[in-house]
Amino acid sequence: MSRIHDILAKAEREGAVRRTHASAAPAPMPLVPPPAVRTPEPPGPAPARGRTPRTGRIIEAGQMSPLLVAALAPHADIAEQYRTLRTRIVLGEDGRPRRVLLVTSPAKGDGKTLTVANLALTMAQEFNRRIAIVDADLRDPGLHTLLGLPRSPGLSDVLSGTIALDEALVELPEFNLTVLPAGGVAEQPAERLGSSAMRHALDALRTRFDRVLVDVPPLVPLADVSVLAPQVDGVLLVVRAGATKRPEIERALSMVDANRFLGIVLNGTDGARPPYATPGTPD
Repeated sequence: MSRIHDILAKAEREGAVRRTHASAAPAPMPLVPPPAVRTPEPPGPAPARGRTPRTGRIIEAGQMSPLLVAALAPHADIAEQYRTLRTRIVLGEDGRPRRVLLVTSPAKGDGKTLTVANLALTMAQEFNRRIAIVDADLRDPGLHTLLGLPRSPGLSDVLSGTIALDEALVELPEFNLTVLPAGGVAEQPAERLGSSAMRHALDALRTRFDRVLVDVPPLVPLADVSVLAPQVDGVLLVVRAGATKRPEIERALSMVDANRFLGIVLNGTDGARPPYATPGTPD
């Protein structure tokens, strides 16, 4: 618990700095090491190496958000922070790949969607790595806006059975990234995410890609994450320095399965070097 208290204190200090000194863009900092207990990867065929399979629509990204530094400014210091996060996730796996990762936050506005988009773009820059990103925030999706893509068709349409998964996938060849947007407005989002159709979609993506990042709604007070978490291999929690309240973080941590918890990403800092390192990460 002392580790968690250190993180909360760090978030409060960084928030105080940001309130008095403007910062150009958020920088992620992974501050919590993975737990000792590991969940074995579900059995299934390993994907063949190479470029992302041409199974979806091929679309040239439109007006991307300038905050997607991993794509637009890959040599910037902030982009390096995402590469650090990517490396720590790999090292924290301890030889047991966690292919499907869920990214959430304690509350709205913590920066989870921006984090998952930049992290996916960063992972896609690795040689011969096939990366998919899924917008499973069916209540307030934002991934399509960041990437300059149409919202529909997408996940909700796949889950309702109105479209096949391959027809909803969007391939961005220039970034070696495949995207599954949120799709149309979904009734009963939590039930959709907990359905057998969602499990089948994730299973299909798991066999095709080296990594699948899933953006979901905030943990509190919704049930979406709790019904989806058992279907993934790892959970990242994004908190914003000086904005996410300590009780919100503590409550969110209590709701995450320790077997799947990978760590906390401290967002909205000054972009300095992370003060803590995951075990095995060179300083």
